[in-house]
Amino acid sequence: MTSAPRIDPVNCSVARALSVIGERWSLLIVREALDGARRFSEFRDRLGIASNLLSARLDSLVEADVLEKIPYREPGTRQRYEYRLTQRGLDLRPTLIALLEWGDKYLADPQGPSVVVRHQTESGEECQKPVRVVLECAGGHTHLPPSTIRRTPGPGAHLVNPV
Repeated sequence: MTSAPRIDPVNCSVARALSVIGERWSLLIVREALDGARRFSEFRDRLGIASNLLSARLDSLVEADVLEKIPYREPGTRQRYEYRLTQRGLDLRPTLIALLEWGDKYLADPQGPSVVVRHQTESGEECQKPVRVVLECAGGHTHLPPSTIRRTPGPGAHLVNPV
């Protein structure tokens, strides 16, 4: 009996993504940026993170093209920087919402979640419905049971011999 080829676990987009945003503070910085934080002091004050650690995490997110560093200068002060999300950073929103949903389901306080993400229409009207992440295949099928989802080799897969 032959086994199906295995996908090399080192050649993995999940591992690559975690190398960029897998550290706790990195995702929390992205969360705060999605909520409007731009300046070093805003991130530091909102997160309660040490300045040296924040600086290192901001630098790594800029290097990974998740944030961009924009210089600014207020009158009478030295040049400083704002940090704005790039498209890569903005595209992390569904990931953060999925983590929030999981945390709300399994780890929320007995009173319920501390934050509810709600929809606001493009015109600014409040829909007020909670936002959720939905798995959908390219064929438009939703409500996919776990037993119907599987990983298969993609065009960039490196296959290894079965053990």
